[in-house]
Amino acid sequence: MSAHDDGADGTDLLASVDQRLRAAGLRNSRSRQVVVDVLVGAGRPLSLPEILEADVELAQSSAYRNLGELVEAGVARRVESADDHARFELHESLTGHHHHLVCTTCGRVEDFDVPDDFEAGIDVMVHAAESQGFRIDAHRFDLLGRCARCSSASGD
Repeated sequence: MSAHDDGADGTDLLASVDQRLRAAGLRNSRSRQVVVDVLVGAGRPLSLPEILEADVELAQSSAYRNLGELVEAGVARRVESADDHARFELHESLTGHHHHLVCTTCGRVEDFDVPDDFEAGIDVMVHAAESQGFRIDAHRFDLLGRCARCSSASGD
């Protein structure tokens, strides 16, 4: 998917990104669009070094600043991993709800869709929490373990 393709809700992803940036008082600069395009092309959460590797013309300071602004504008979100590098992906309101597989060896994070009955169970928990006056904004579910590459490297 490129930033010019349709998003999960059928709207143009680029238009959604532009709209969110404008609402945050930002314009969609070339460097911001490069970061968005890298995230779209990856199809999984990326660390800052992985983003820089994907587009060698992108300056580290620019990429880092733009990631922060994209997160604040609701275009991207930060995903915790098992290493020292946070990962970034397009906000799930643009790409669709999903969860993550997190490698505790290399830190790689992959998107992971859970079965509908699992999400239904989450809805029950959300309702229970809200009945106690707790306001739920979102939920996340990450499975921690070793990716295929790290598993095969260790002989598992």
